[in-house]
Amino acid sequence: MPTEVALLESRALRVEQMERVDVLDKVKSLVMLPDGIHLRAEDVARYFEVSTTSVRRLTDRHQDELMENGMRVLRGADLRSFHSDMMSLWAGEVPESYPQAATQLRVYTRRTVLNVAMLLRDSDIARCVRTYLLDAEQDLRAGYASLEHRVTRVESCLAGVGSALQELGPVLNRMAHRLDSLDRRLDVTHQVVGAMSVRLGHMSEDVVRIDGRMDELARNLKDLSRRNNKQR
Repeated sequence: MPTEVALLESRALRVEQMERVDVLDKVKSLVMLPDGIHLRAEDVARYFEVSTTSVRRLTDRHQDELMENGMRVLRGADLRSFHSDMMSLWAGEVPESYPQAATQLRVYTRRTVLNVAMLLRDSDIARCVRTYLLDAEQDLRAGYASLEHRVTRVESCLAGVGSALQELGPVLNRMAHRLDSLDRRLDVTHQVVGAMSVRLGHMSEDVVRIDGRMDELARNLKDLSRRNNKQR
């Protein structure tokens, strides 16, 4: 886990934390300019409870890094346009501290303020932001460790299932062979039953023919008996 000193010294570690701008308002309310996007050096100093000079000195030392994270230096037409936008948003009630006569103006974003929090040493607010970031990082790492442990348990369970399936394979094969044998025996039985049904059908026809002949024989006997009685 990175330490506060490492965060102060390592630009790479700071880059990893640059999406966590939500921590700023969790430590202290960050007051923006009327556009809701930008701040001046004075606003940044007020947030960190340090002098504006301290913020400007830090900005001079780390200007390239801060500009990569949203800071802009406005001059000329850009500055005039920015002043015009701010005054229209303030509806004419411009604060006395707003530097309308400045020839250039540095403006910061939330991302830049978070960057400053990871660089500013002499501010209790900045230290609180860094602590919050590191605690969140620790919680995240603990969550990853817990998840990894759970995944490992699932993998071990799956390994057990795999071995059980391997042991079950031969049993299933034997059952399949027995079922195939039973199917063949059933086919033979169906054939025998079919043949018996055919033979019974033939026997039924024979019985019908025998019944007919018996009836004919009975009639002949009756006729013979009547003739004998007449002759007497």
